[in-house]
Amino acid sequence: MNVSGVQMERVLVTGGAGFIGSHLVDALVERGTQVRILDSLEPQVHGPSRQAPTYLNPAAELVVGNVRDRDRLRAALEGVQVVFHLAAAVGVAQSMYQIERYVSANTLGTAVLLDILANQNPGVRKLVVASSMSLYGEGSYRCPRCGPMEAPQRTDEQMSRSQWDPLCPSCGTALEATPTPEGKPLQPTSIYAISKKDQEEMSLCVGRAYGIPVVALRFFNVYGPRQALSNPYTGAAAIFSSRAMNGKPPLIYEDGLQCRDFVHVSDVAQALILAMESGASDYGVFNVGTGRALTVLKMADLICRRVGPPGLRPQVAMKYRKGDIRHCYADISRLGALGYRPRVAFEDGIRDLVDWVVTQSAEDRLEMASEELKRRGLVS
Repeated sequence: MNVSGVQMERVLVTGGAGFIGSHLVDALVERGTQVRILDSLEPQVHGPSRQAPTYLNPAAELVVGNVRDRDRLRAALEGVQVVFHLAAAVGVAQSMYQIERYVSANTLGTAVLLDILANQNPGVRKLVVASSMSLYGEGSYRCPRCGPMEAPQRTDEQMSRSQWDPLCPSCGTALEATPTPEGKPLQPTSIYAISKKDQEEMSLCVGRAYGIPVVALRFFNVYGPRQALSNPYTGAAAIFSSRAMNGKPPLIYEDGLQCRDFVHVSDVAQALILAMESGASDYGVFNVGTGRALTVLKMADLICRRVGPPGLRPQVAMKYRKGDIRHCYADISRLGALGYRPRVAFEDGIRDLVDWVVTQSAEDRLEMASEELKRRGLVS
């Protein structure tokens, strides 16, 4: 296997015991790659016992440690040619009150990695960074009358009237969502999004300066087996599945018609490996999604029908959370030019998630998390 023309022997996956990381590890092992994992086994994801998950590939070497621990990270980088940097604190809502934790885990953690690459030269020849669609803030839009434009931020006054769609600043017409390309100006609306922007921009900056090819992949809404079902700040599909498993309706903010791009974790693993192997990806930024807009309400309804008791339906709150966006789905043409083709439609991929969900036990903590947001004035 070659990386930008260089023979590769070993890779490091930070966060490799987590949801996306473990699927990437499986794909790499299947290709005959030597894989080392660095993972802190975060209790919010892996439980208070911090045990390695049973799904972890036994062919991979697990190093338990935090990317902010310089000595631990430096040892994990020994003999590694490629780094997939997936370790991060994840969750838009929680990031708005655990600000120091998110900035430390994501921004500082990445800074420690880059500092080692810049000053101790461990032999890394490529770095692939997990970025996020949250960098965009609102996705791309057009006004039916005035044409393409950047969406203005929705105001509290507008949202209190249940006017959920962004409005054209010129004529006041509700804007229509269009596929979001990588060139769209970045307008992060949460601490999580800002920290992911830091990760991406710092990595590309240091990579260019030191001649280390870096690729940033902006993941859209990833779903699939192994999501942390008891983590109320994980992806929407896992949160909704946990609620439905416990016989409770998924809680949807606004009117449920907000659109997202739900991409199966196997397609994300495909994109990560493509980024590693393609020299044409070097120093690039790429969306990883399906290119399809799906409403949150439709997604939740599918989950209720597959997981929940008869008659269970989503609960539409008609309330909004500070920092939430209305619509965002991916323009995937840039990654498509390198050979990326999403293979799993949501209607098929949800079966994969559900088959796994029904074998798990999940503690539903959504109400606790929702009350915390209300207490802090982050829900209206």
